[in-house]
Amino acid sequence: MINYADPSAVHGLSVRNLSGGDSGDRRVHVAYPSVDGAPRLTEKLRRTVTEQLDRFTRDTSMNHALPHPEFNVDWQLTAASDQVLGVRLRIGESLGNGWSEARTTVWYDRVDSRALDSAALLRDDAALAELARLVRERLAVQGPRVNPHAIKPGPRQFDSLGFNPRGDLVVEFDDSQVAGGSMGRVAVAVPASEAEPLLSATGMRAQRAARAAQTPPPGSEEFIEAASTTEPPARSSKAGEVDCAKAKCIALTYDEGPGPHTGRLLDALAREGARATFFSVGSNASARPELLRRMRQEGHLVANHTWSHRDLTSLPGSKVADQLNRTQYAITQAIWQVPTLMRPPYGASNIQVAAVARRMGLSVVRWSVDTEDQGDPDPGAIADRAVSRARPGAIVLMHDVHGATVDATPQILRRLKEKGYTFVTVPELYGPRGMQPGGTYDSAASGGGPGRTGSLARALEKQAVP
Repeated sequence: MINYADPSAVHGLSVRNLSGGDSGDRRVHVAYPSVDGAPRLTEKLRRTVTEQLDRFTRDTSMNHALPHPEFNVDWQLTAASDQVLGVRLRIGESLGNGWSEARTTVWYDRVDSRALDSAALLRDDAALAELARLVRERLAVQGPRVNPHAIKPGPRQFDSLGFNPRGDLVVEFDDSQVAGGSMGRVAVAVPASEAEPLLSATGMRAQRAARAAQTPPPGSEEFIEAASTTEPPARSSKAGEVDCAKAKCIALTYDEGPGPHTGRLLDALAREGARATFFSVGSNASARPELLRRMRQEGHLVANHTWSHRDLTSLPGSKVADQLNRTQYAITQAIWQVPTLMRPPYGASNIQVAAVARRMGLSVVRWSVDTEDQGDPDPGAIADRAVSRARPGAIVLMHDVHGATVDATPQILRRLKEKGYTFVTVPELYGPRGMQPGGTYDSAASGGGPGRTGSLARALEKQAVP
């Protein structure tokens, strides 16, 4: 296992996102960090993910028969110190023939302001050749399903290097690179005593930084166990101030953040005294917990949008639970309240997703108004769609990771206020009846009131596993 550092401890770190929208057949979500004072790192990460995304787009554009092709990039910090940063990208895709992942780790040497491939952790080509020999030796004892002869001493194959807590050099490979795709991640740990003579100056800095990191890897038993908490359920601090049986209520919801524009959005909502529901992606929440705390303090509601924005309907139940559980932990650590709502990425839900949500005490929230803000740079057009499609009791879908959406929000608030709307969090739409774990909700009843689930929810509730 590779060590991970706490992204919230890195000054000036924010998350950049690229998304493919919540409608249509192609499902795309890309996230990677941006760090103030390290523009070369940000640019190298941007190039890495966009090159892969462009290839995926070309592949899927040539085959229109693929069932919901998906492209997903998430990230972790493998090390963070005043001398070095390591960013591990996990690039996954499905082209209709199963899920495959590639892994690449980009390093930034703060001493000389260089963004580097993983091979730069090694002293020279001779050190890379020796590392390849050590890796082949270790793979040879892993059985016939692994092919040690596939190992070649080149930077493309050795593009994801990191360190574990002992300082051992961890070499990991892409799916199908040295073994059949069914094996998934294949990795080798070269003991620190053998690795240290091979390391460059940057490699030595990276090893020291990784040894100092103490955060358990997301997905480890320690991480998941920590998600069990006795904190109270998340609730707006201003809940109960509005009776939606009498008032003309609407719920604005923002997905995928927090991001670089979320602070401006909170400013705009505060100026109008409006409240919203934020469906946060877990990896973003762990990077910017101070924004989640501000949401809670200002009367908004923080909810779960999974860890890395995967299509949950393509995952087994255990991985659905992992996506939700890790995010529950990240949000709870930030706001000391446990989310009670989740929104499935792309709105994609099924019987299994509803059953997992039910066991975790989460209601499934979709939407009745799609502002189609993803990819639209025109704030006026976004505002026009939001206002023209608004209805009493509606749940409105937007994304706080897009600057144009944040720019549109003041117009939306002003124009809907002029129409008599009051802005509340999602549970307030449903009044005393409340929302049930495992139930799927897309809007409240017309005119406000206790609310009802949509047709999808009714179908799921009939089939949900007890």
